[in-house]
Amino acid sequence: MTKPIMARATAVWLVDNTTLSFKQIAEFTGMHELEVQGIADGDVAAGVKGFDPIANNQLTQEEIDKGQANPLHKLKLKFNPAAVGEETRRGPRYTPLSKRQDRPAAIYWLVKFHPELSDGQIGKLVGTTKPTIQAIRERTHWNIANISPIDPVALGLCKQSELDAAVQKAAAKRAADGVVMSDDERRKLVSTEQSLSMDDGPRMPTAIEGLETFTLRQDDEDEKPETKYDADSFFNLPDNDDEDDEDEDSRR
Repeated sequence: MTKPIMARATAVWLVDNTTLSFKQIAEFTGMHELEVQGIADGDVAAGVKGFDPIANNQLTQEEIDKGQANPLHKLKLKFNPAAVGEETRRGPRYTPLSKRQDRPAAIYWLVKFHPELSDGQIGKLVGTTKPTIQAIRERTHWNIANISPIDPVALGLCKQSELDAAVQKAAAKRAADGVVMSDDERRKLVSTEQSLSMDDGPRMPTAIEGLETFTLRQDDEDEKPETKYDADSFFNLPDNDDEDDEDEDSRR
């Protein structure tokens, strides 16, 4: 559920001006119930000025009355048409300073494994500029020799759902353009769940395709008589009588 702005100041106002339970106020503001109790005891949010949710179009008096009459009633944030779409991110993604040095590796990964993504899509995913993407595509980046491709999801630069959505959009565009994709390209363009559910069996190389049932014939080997050996055949030595006779003849 969407939380009100200035949640702590709103909780201060509700504690001071209503008989709502601590649990109701905590659920509405997204705070812990003990924190709301601390506000009532004066231990938390000391000096914080209350923020009127009714005057600021976040609650109605009728909703507060329902909550005061029924301790189990959950307060609902007032619908504000002007706030629709405010949570949608606009413009380039903000990347924390600690992760900005990882962007070239993420760009390299996207360029290598998802070449179907446009520069604009990559820029939105990792929060970079088109000149940087182009430099990595053309391998003219000043540090290209030291850049290794790393998954931007693993680096925390984007979510897996965002990457899957961009890949699906690229797949739809390629299908609309009538581009014929290979099996490897088609595997890259599906979502993670679909890719993991595919059959990962080894594919037969095209050079030997059609020889799946080929086997070596063993007819010739079967026709050869089988020779059996035993221990006696290896250790039987010839008789020494003939050798003794030859030695005697040589002496004569």
